[in-house]
Amino acid sequence: MSKGARIKKDLPINHEINADSVRVVDDTTGEQLGVLQLRDAVAQAEAKGLDLVLMAAKSNPPVCRIMDYGKYKYEQSKKANLAKKRQHVMQVKELKVRASTDEHDLEVKMKQAIKFLSEGNKVKVSLRFRGREMAHTGQGLAQMKVVAERVAEHGKPEKMPNMEGRQMIMILAPIKK
Repeated sequence: MSKGARIKKDLPINHEINADSVRVVDDTTGEQLGVLQLRDAVAQAEAKGLDLVLMAAKSNPPVCRIMDYGKYKYEQSKKANLAKKRQHVMQVKELKVRASTDEHDLEVKMKQAIKFLSEGNKVKVSLRFRGREMAHTGQGLAQMKVVAERVAEHGKPEKMPNMEGRQMIMILAPIKK
């Protein structure tokens, strides 16, 4: 069993079950066979070449199912792998711009931001001020607003631009479709 495919703790089977009598359900037909002594239920399962698996230990009497336990574990691991494959881990991609970034360069970065947002990732737009640029943080804020406007149909600001030291940072989140 791989790390990613997590199945709930192994179920007790056959003689591992700690109960005197159990309610038995046949997996092939789905019908209840009634409340049987544990040894009789295990004997019925073994006669069919299957296992007696404890499904609900907390009920009174415990519920067991006659099934092929190896096949059941295999199907559970397949379901877990499929669920893991379908989930999307959101990443934060970073774009760096400057207050003086030219129009064409900004357009290239906006295409990249739109690509990241359409893939379902967040985009961190960071704008670094150097030296005397700290006196003109208004230009940086204007540049951030331009960025937010250009990607408005693909993403919206999750965190508005704010200063952190010499950097202005804004986080854009994708719009759910």
